[in-house]
Amino acid sequence: MAHSPTPQSNSTFQCPAFFILTGIPGLGDGQAWLTLLFGPMYLLALLGNATLLTVIRIDSTLHQPMFLLLATLAATDLGLATSIAPGLLTVLWLGSQSVKYAVCLIQMFFVHALTAVESGVLLAMACDRAVAVGRPLHYPILVTKARVGYAVLALTLKAVAIVMPFPLLVARFEHFHAKTIHHAYCAHMAVVELVMGNTRVNNLYGLALSLAVSGVDIVGIAGSYGLIAHAVLQLPTREARAKAFGTCSSHICVILAFYVPGLFSYLTHRFGRHTVPKPVHILLSNIYLLLPPALNPLIYGVRTKQIRDRFLEMCKFRKKQF
Repeated sequence: MAHSPTPQSNSTFQCPAFFILTGIPGLGDGQAWLTLLFGPMYLLALLGNATLLTVIRIDSTLHQPMFLLLATLAATDLGLATSIAPGLLTVLWLGSQSVKYAVCLIQMFFVHALTAVESGVLLAMACDRAVAVGRPLHYPILVTKARVGYAVLALTLKAVAIVMPFPLLVARFEHFHAKTIHHAYCAHMAVVELVMGNTRVNNLYGLALSLAVSGVDIVGIAGSYGLIAHAVLQLPTREARAKAFGTCSSHICVILAFYVPGLFSYLTHRFGRHTVPKPVHILLSNIYLLLPPALNPLIYGVRTKQIRDRFLEMCKFRKKQF
């Protein structure tokens, strides 16, 4: 059932049963048009990542460490897009919607945890490419399917451990000065703004987590590509250098699609509050979460020959059946 935004007041609420998500403030009924942007993005994320997972699953020749990491990225993208898009599209199309307090905290956890997992997977993929280019003869020994499995498990456990304090730090508060969240999903800081009490710990932990997770991963990715660049420049011919760089081009595109919108959204939130309107920041934060899941399968599907060839074979086989 849709709810119209309620004005902020001086009244307090003791652990409200639900919050009200308003979507993107200031746009009114005009935000319904944004479903034409986010709807196709979500559909593309669903179809693209599901297709990518299917191709990797049915083709045994793709059961290699690089493609297993790619499958992990696709599964993470599916989860990330699904954790936000259905609610986002409902709010944009139907107007303000109520969300149960517990459901809001659960969404907060999954959005931030899956974002942390995706960042970690991109770092693992960068390390994988660094070994493949820098130590090609030792690659089958150093990078195995078992080690990839352990790495994915470690990344998942790390994300759970570092993100779990988000909902717990919010749940410790008993009073809120409003129920209305001026956002399209239950972002941590959007909920913290409603809390009555000292939120210094929440603010500091959110800042520290952003810098620690993204910062460490970006440094690791930059270091990996520094090693890759050094190894590529040592190759004797231009053709060999082009081929080695080509194996990394898809990953570079995915990194840019994930970190550039994320960095811009983060900087506008932290340092541009008085210069960048809040609706713009909220719009950017939603694009940051939905754009990479939509683009990643396209990037890998177009630029990775093994996946592209296998997908075309599947299409031809189905065409023959009909």
